[in-house]
Amino acid sequence: MDSLKIALQYMLPKHFLSRLVGKFAAAEAGAITTAAIKWFIKQYKIDMSEAKQPEPEAYKTFNDFFTRALKPELRPINQDAHIMAHPVDGAVSQCGPIEAGNIFQAKGHSYTSEALLGGIKADAARFDGGDFATIYLAPKDYHRIHMPITGTLSKMTYVPGDLFSVNPLTAQNVPGLFARNERVVAIFETASGPLAMVLVGATIVASIETIWAGTVTPPGGKQVFSWDYPTTGPEALTLEKGAEMGRFKLGSTVVMLFAQDAIETFADGVEPGETTRMGQPFAKLTQALTDAESDEEQVDAK
Repeated sequence: MDSLKIALQYMLPKHFLSRLVGKFAAAEAGAITTAAIKWFIKQYKIDMSEAKQPEPEAYKTFNDFFTRALKPELRPINQDAHIMAHPVDGAVSQCGPIEAGNIFQAKGHSYTSEALLGGIKADAARFDGGDFATIYLAPKDYHRIHMPITGTLSKMTYVPGDLFSVNPLTAQNVPGLFARNERVVAIFETASGPLAMVLVGATIVASIETIWAGTVTPPGGKQVFSWDYPTTGPEALTLEKGAEMGRFKLGSTVVMLFAQDAIETFADGVEPGETTRMGQPFAKLTQALTDAESDEEQVDAK
């Protein structure tokens, strides 16, 4: 049965189906939309008591429901300057070192950071010897993505690709999954070096949004697009730890890349299969880097 599920993914017109579902998800279809939302809540056992707006009838579109806000008190952001926070609700797929430019996907499968970042060697080189973490968002999860650490946006890249499912079964059976699916790469400059937040598309993911560019996918075509952003001056975009940086309209995966020596250790419980909750401790940052940042802030204050 598992082999059949994978074979069907290769055969199905994934882009067509995804765009078709996307049109429905964006439509204000009244009672039909509400019925779809209620079915989804029941099917995936979604706890609507966590939602800022718990009533299904309150959402005009399925996308509004899927990207619903949570009650803010339910996801407090860890404020320790030496701690990186979880960026999403989900489950850890894999995490660990980037070894010789390779990122571990699942048993028997890996891909390169260069391929993940759209084939841009200079971007990949910034993460040589660093670490990565892959987090899977299931349909029931909260689908807004937040900053794990304060950072200033320096670059965004859109990479066209396939739209395979990104669930654990597919990750175990489709080679180079996260480097072959459509994705948006956002690179931030932080006190701990560069941080890449890679938002990976999947089957029936209607689109990916960032808070600075709106809907990024799908622009159409097979070309890789990149945008550079100023990191200083009035036009620089700095997002504080815990700030929203993007959304998935229907579920997917986030892959994070960290610079060499940025992370001292991952937090307890950050290991494959473990649940993540946005705002909780994700990793301990290297002490010297965060102390240096604190010293700079004190100098600026004077």
